[in-house]
Amino acid sequence: MKMPKDAGWLIPGLEVKRWFALIFLGSVFIIAGILTLSNPEQVYHLLKDIKTSVNVDVVATLAICIGALFFFKGWQKTNLSMLDIHTGKEKGHVLETLYRRKKLNKGPKVVAIGGGTGLSMLLKGIKKITNNITAVVTVGDDGGSSGRLREEMGVLPPGDIRNCIAALADDEDLVTKLFQYRFDVGEGLKGHSFGNLFLTALCSITGDMVRAVRESSNVLSIRGRVLPSTLDNMKLVAEMEDGRVIHGESSIPEAHGKIKRLYTEPAECKALPEVIDAIRSADLIIMGPGSLYTSVIPNLLIKEIASAVAKARAKKIYVCNIMTQTGETDNYSVASHVNALIDHAGNSDILDAVLVNNSIPQNISPAYAKNRSFPVILDTENLKHTGIKLVSGKLIEEEESKNGLVRHSSSRVARAVYYWYKKQMRKK
Repeated sequence: MKMPKDAGWLIPGLEVKRWFALIFLGSVFIIAGILTLSNPEQVYHLLKDIKTSVNVDVVATLAICIGALFFFKGWQKTNLSMLDIHTGKEKGHVLETLYRRKKLNKGPKVVAIGGGTGLSMLLKGIKKITNNITAVVTVGDDGGSSGRLREEMGVLPPGDIRNCIAALADDEDLVTKLFQYRFDVGEGLKGHSFGNLFLTALCSITGDMVRAVRESSNVLSIRGRVLPSTLDNMKLVAEMEDGRVIHGESSIPEAHGKIKRLYTEPAECKALPEVIDAIRSADLIIMGPGSLYTSVIPNLLIKEIASAVAKARAKKIYVCNIMTQTGETDNYSVASHVNALIDHAGNSDILDAVLVNNSIPQNISPAYAKNRSFPVILDTENLKHTGIKLVSGKLIEEEESKNGLVRHSSSRVARAVYYWYKKQMRKK
């Protein structure tokens, strides 16, 4: 239900109404004190019964002092609350910014693990629920602009990191649009995005991708933070069921085979310490959606991350893909996705539940079948054997579905995850 914009000031937790109330109370005390001192006829008759035992002038003066104290305290606190929204580089509507700072800062600590467009989609919805977000991004990408920069400059692939930074920023901000701008022409520039080049340049200057990401995040004033899962030069290797060994993230889907096992080179990649700390202190851990073998699982191949997730006190949920992905999850069901995650992490404690879409449009585009991509089947019986709880709901983007496209809605996914989390917390 939509409400008038000005009614938003009534939202609890903004820490403004209480100080307005204090200003009002202080004003009442001051006015009452002044009226009493001026001794108008009405006030005089009202107080004449107690004048013999109480010095009315003293009481009036005290009322003015208390009122002044309340008034200036409320005025000071209101100014601090309002001025606080202008710290850093935040812009925009005062109410919106206050809501972010005061309400969303109290939201749950969320760790979102994945990569690609799936993770950035999720973050766009989660940032409307909480500011306490840590996005853990895979660094196995070796294709496109990221792959070229990785090969030529020796940096971690910046593409997925850039998308997550942009997802947590203000979508309408000019700087965000600049960060996502991709060059269409230009020798050496064509195919690169400005954000990728910016991150690469910052990494070269600072000598540290984590610091480069932090500085980029400050420029865009993002809600939360983005962290690479590791600083090691991690490369993905897939062992196929037919015996082939495929090297490189971009080559795995193109091999068009069934993946038996995924692993990394080097085998023992070290997790970023900040990632482990975030997982340990998280209230909610979300994995997916996104490419199962090239976006989500790579993070769990880092043993420290898989172990930390399994031991974490947080509620843990996996957002399952709606459609199968050619070359990665052909003929996969919901249980197949879950089992792949558990097998590669080596521990079933990494998940409490799986979130599944239960609505597919009737006019689904024939392009999906042409590309051998089909809706992921919910096999309830097989899922029960995993011990993972099922959560389902309508998760697709309505406008896209009208055109026969099947894509996650960031707001619907975020709401479904949050409602599940709140329900689990009430059971405690």
